[in-house]
Amino acid sequence: MIDLLPAHLVRAALGLVLGAVLGMVARRGRFCTLGAIEDAVYARDTRRARAWLLATGIAVVGTQLLESEFGLDLARSIYAGPHLEWGAMILGGTMFGFGMALVGTCSFGALLRLGGGDLRALLVLLVLGLAAYMAISGLTAFLRVTITEPLSLDLGSQRLGALLGLDRTSRVAFSVVAGIGLCIVALTSKNFRQARRLWFGAIAIGLVIVAGWWTNGSAGFDEFETRAVGSFSFARPVGDTLLYAMLASGTRIDFGVASVVGVVLGSFAAARAAGEFHWEAPDDAREVKRHLLGALLMGTGGVTALGCTIGQGLSGLSTLSVGSILALGAILVGARAGLYYLVDRHA
Repeated sequence: MIDLLPAHLVRAALGLVLGAVLGMVARRGRFCTLGAIEDAVYARDTRRARAWLLATGIAVVGTQLLESEFGLDLARSIYAGPHLEWGAMILGGTMFGFGMALVGTCSFGALLRLGGGDLRALLVLLVLGLAAYMAISGLTAFLRVTITEPLSLDLGSQRLGALLGLDRTSRVAFSVVAGIGLCIVALTSKNFRQARRLWFGAIAIGLVIVAGWWTNGSAGFDEFETRAVGSFSFARPVGDTLLYAMLASGTRIDFGVASVVGVVLGSFAAARAAGEFHWEAPDDAREVKRHLLGALLMGTGGVTALGCTIGQGLSGLSTLSVGSILALGAILVGARAGLYYLVDRHA
């Protein structure tokens, strides 16, 4: 049956289902990058950070096995290409992280909040999607390219194994060991091992990232298409979703749009099941201004860095790309700077 459908509809159908699973388990498992940073910095609680490490380790192992055993071509992804835009990774990642702190969550977290009835998240997503497309081909695109294009390197490949000069077999072994190492580090904490909701959610999220690669690189792959192979990301796809909502007759639904809708639906189902769904609105004009600025920074930064906390942080890291490591590091630095601006300087 699946072979009879166009490739983009296969990707859309699987993206909707997998996005719903991702939304459900992330909400139930309290999976949040900014929340993990806040817990670690202000409460000295690393459990959510360890959940993030566990999800990343599983995604690394699963993605590498997909490539070595099932023909996934990671060379077709935006993370593994020869052109390392290090300036864009640093600038975009820092912008995204700072914006994330201003909003109180990332683009993925905003989708989870929207599923729970938070109207502030709707405002954030509308501005984020608009800012993303402005950075792709709109008013800020020329400035983005002018600043970041000279700040790049040609490496031949951005993947760690290739940069270390390893052959194919050794690269797979190195990547699997690295992924397992991340899982081991995450599980060394007894407190984390006892938090079943956290580690169960992390395992599920890691597997969903792998399933996203399988969807785009195998089940819904069309060798005649020129599109890049990828997994979940929530920067540009939010803009794509807004564009599809306005121009459905002139565009076609694909994995990114369907996954955005799926996450909201999955979060909604989890919120209703837990009795957590309730409508929320901004408290005052000051909060609205902070959310608007944060959304603008996340949309622009997410496109500049080629991904968000999920796109670069999980999907990108699963390829062990130097660019993804650099982007994630910049996101973390930006988020910490944003938290300092909001919290520490007033203490």
